[in-house]
Amino acid sequence: MQDSVQIEAKKLNFIYGEGTAFEQYAIKDVSFSIKKGEFVGIIGHTGSGKSTLIQHLNGLIKATSGELYFNGENIYTAKYDMKLLRQKVGLVFQYPEHQLFEVDVLSDVEFGPRNQKLPEEVVKERAKESLALVGLDESYYKKSPFELSGGQKRRVAIAGVLAMNPEVLILDEPTAGLDPMERIRFRNLINQLSNDRIILLSTHIVSDIEAIAKEVFLMKEGRIIDQGTINELCSNLPSDVWIYREKTEKAEKFISNFTNPVGAIKNDGEYIQARILSKERPAENSISVDKTLEDVFL
Repeated sequence: MQDSVQIEAKKLNFIYGEGTAFEQYAIKDVSFSIKKGEFVGIIGHTGSGKSTLIQHLNGLIKATSGELYFNGENIYTAKYDMKLLRQKVGLVFQYPEHQLFEVDVLSDVEFGPRNQKLPEEVVKERAKESLALVGLDESYYKKSPFELSGGQKRRVAIAGVLAMNPEVLILDEPTAGLDPMERIRFRNLINQLSNDRIILLSTHIVSDIEAIAKEVFLMKEGRIIDQGTINELCSNLPSDVWIYREKTEKAEKFISNFTNPVGAIKNDGEYIQARILSKERPAENSISVDKTLEDVFL
């Protein structure tokens, strides 16, 4: 394994109910390597294995089989310090309430570095720097985290992980449930955090990945079925993409009988416009357009 690779997975499998009639693979034959400074988006439908995979990466779940390396060391050896791994690989859960438990915001963010046995002045300095980084000033320090908005709770949870100075930051569905403006703020924030650490962002929201990720893992039924840059994934798409526009009644009949994937349907009352994946022109009045990650996901 090269020194530049920080995380490497080799044929990871995780099975629920192993050896029973209900045995099911949550992740299957997953292999990849991620280098320092890379920003990876993990995208897939709900139930595709995204959350299960990222919980392997900081040791919350142990694979049924396979190997997982961090900085060249197999984390599944008996001598490996899982507590140290969780300090270096910070995970922010989809529901930030799982990470908020202190009486006020500042205490919550101080908890991680204090648990690292750092000097008290370092604990306070890191907590305040991390809160500033996520856009929360001292007016939030003494507020109860449970009185904050959903977006603010996520910021506190991220600040709590950042205060531990992790080498890897993992975000599970960080914009789920946020309004459009708050989602944009989060994308900008996450982009700022990517400097010299690995960031993994797990989501089913394609626009989040398109806006900030450099590398993408596409997951389905527990497998990584494709990976690469957005341009590479779009190039791998076997179909072309077409914009089809027709009067509503005629378009509805055409779309209902069309067997290929159809997405991004717009209806203004008189006309319907649809984005269609097809190797051949689906209709005479269809226009070829560039492929996007949304098309790959579809």
